[in-house]
Amino acid sequence: MRAILQRVTQAQVTVNGELVSSIGRGLCILVGISRDDTDKDIEYMVNKILKLRIWDKEGKRWQTNVVDNEFEILCVSQFTLYNILKGNSPDFHQAMTASLSKDFFDKFMGKLRNSYKPELIKEGKFGHYMEVDLKNDGPVTIQLESPK
Repeated sequence: MRAILQRVTQAQVTVNGELVSSIGRGLCILVGISRDDTDKDIEYMVNKILKLRIWDKEGKRWQTNVVDNEFEILCVSQFTLYNILKGNSPDFHQAMTASLSKDFFDKFMGKLRNSYKPELIKEGKFGHYMEVDLKNDGPVTIQLESPK
């Protein structure tokens, strides 16, 4: 699995001009799933996402995480994180197929909700063309990848 975590002051997802999800302070996460990912990858990513210290405390940098601050999380599925350039065109054969990745993404979201406060976890609309609008805080952007 791959994820791009962005520390935000706010973020939202719209589909066809309709608001699907929105959050205040927290993390906006783009989530990519590879064809080789397993439950072990979900465990690793959820653990890292919830424990990653990217907020300051009492003037000290990188001291607290999303859980410490009771901030929100917005996850957006993003198969394009698993691309290989073939010439000038992207190839996505490393991404999990849409038919399998929907259930895998749902399992990831379930684990995230069960490991934190479910009311603070939001998501985009899987498989749809989405517009993601955010205000990056810092900016702070972290790339995570589960070990293979």
